[in-house]
Amino acid sequence: MIQIRSSLFRRLAGVIALCVTVAGLSAAPAQARVYFGVGVPLPLFGPPAYYYPPPVYYPPPPVYLTPPPPVMYTPPVQPQYPAPRAAYGQSCNAGPYVCPMDRPVAAGAPCYCPGNDGRRVGGYAQ
Repeated sequence: MIQIRSSLFRRLAGVIALCVTVAGLSAAPAQARVYFGVGVPLPLFGPPAYYYPPPVYYPPPPVYLTPPPPVMYTPPVQPQYPAPRAAYGQSCNAGPYVCPMDRPVAAGAPCYCPGNDGRRVGGYAQ
């Protein structure tokens, strides 16, 4: 088994060496050239040509969608409610307290409103 491996290795090495030799012989030799000179400008043909840069390129502006105009909604019509006094009738004005009255009385008649402690506070009807 070791003999088979060594003979296979020898054959493979021989094939690789043959390929490298053929590749080396088929390559063309390099052609190098060296030049030494001095550049002296001679204005024999008129003034030198001027270089004009290419025109400036302005790309188009980016594309975007403009927002639609704002939508103007008309406010809803508010119903006109009657004044609270007309809806509830008379009220009793008892200093810091104002309360509705149960039954109508003449304006300026004496009346009362319950206070915070439950006592009656006297006032006048409006």
